[in-house]
Amino acid sequence: MASYAVHAAHFVLPGRVCDGGFLMVGGEHFGSWTPEAPEGTKVLDTGDSWVAPGFVDTHIHGFFGHATTDADPDGIDEASLELARRGTTSWLPTTFTDDAERIGDACSAIAWAAKRRDFTSTAARIQGIYLEGPFFTEKHVGAQNPAYLIDPSIELLDRWQGLAGGLIRKSAFAPERAGSVEYVSGLRSRGVVGCIGHSDATFEEAMRAVDAGAGCFVHTYNGMRGLHHREPGVVGCAMVSEGTYAELICDGKHVDPAAMRTLVRAKGPDHVVPITDCLGCGGLPDGTYVSGGMEVVLKDGLCYLSDMSSIAGSVLTLAEGVKNLVDWNIVPAERAIRMATEVAARSAGIADLCGTIAPGRMADFVVLGEDLSLRETYVGGHLVQ
Repeated sequence: MASYAVHAAHFVLPGRVCDGGFLMVGGEHFGSWTPEAPEGTKVLDTGDSWVAPGFVDTHIHGFFGHATTDADPDGIDEASLELARRGTTSWLPTTFTDDAERIGDACSAIAWAAKRRDFTSTAARIQGIYLEGPFFTEKHVGAQNPAYLIDPSIELLDRWQGLAGGLIRKSAFAPERAGSVEYVSGLRSRGVVGCIGHSDATFEEAMRAVDAGAGCFVHTYNGMRGLHHREPGVVGCAMVSEGTYAELICDGKHVDPAAMRTLVRAKGPDHVVPITDCLGCGGLPDGTYVSGGMEVVLKDGLCYLSDMSSIAGSVLTLAEGVKNLVDWNIVPAERAIRMATEVAARSAGIADLCGTIAPGRMADFVVLGEDLSLRETYVGGHLVQ
């Protein structure tokens, strides 16, 4: 592929936002930014746009009719392409609480889809796997299947990791379950991020898990013991624990914008990770679907369990979530973009693979309007059609 230069109003680079100038793209990789137009190079003029790293979704269960738990590599491929069309260039397919064998099957299928990805593909890149369950508490099980809840097991994790070809990056658990401290310690020694969620743990129980190495909180506020002034709970631990990351569903339905702002102010934007928690029915019309083996109803932009007793997940895209953060005055544009790129990648231990525009990195980027609406996505320097 020939080299070209991208011209834009704003470039979100690792250390700063550069206004104007040109970003070189050579083959599939980024070159350097320069204030002057390079001679003899084709220029892609994006006008008044922002050019930013492609968005990194670290908690997502599928898209466009394909769930990560379907154990279908072809479906994962289709979901990857549809996600790229909506601005997400890297993702961590996320499993549900399920039978151990079926979780293994899902890991195998995701790994196979990642391994066989064609280098010319413009689909979003699979940068790892996130195990959301089955080590949760029934009180905050949410849309997870309570029939398969068990205590944490590093032996199971190792079995799934073998089937995943080493792709598992994150594993979630409830700290009050037996063996959780040993489990998160084992995760840390294996380079897997331990995530606290679907939990009724006390502040002290959650903090002990952080002390043992837990580094992230699952969709903060949702599926966890809330903040109380005499028992800060899991939410309180998420807000004050040093160096940890807090996931946040930014659809305005799972978490009120005022609560979103509270978390960002308490935690700091460098440690809050916008996620979608999108189900396999994302991108589809209202109707009844199956997610994680459970029937869900998609209605008015939100998924519910079939009996409408609980929210089941979102159909948000990360590009929409970033725009929401700015439209609701939670953070400025540059900060929202960094939260969904650099911060997200760091939180999952994949910052060496994605999340920044830097020379030599894969040229995965988005072109956003002045209002941060998505205009175009590029994967490996190629426009996603």
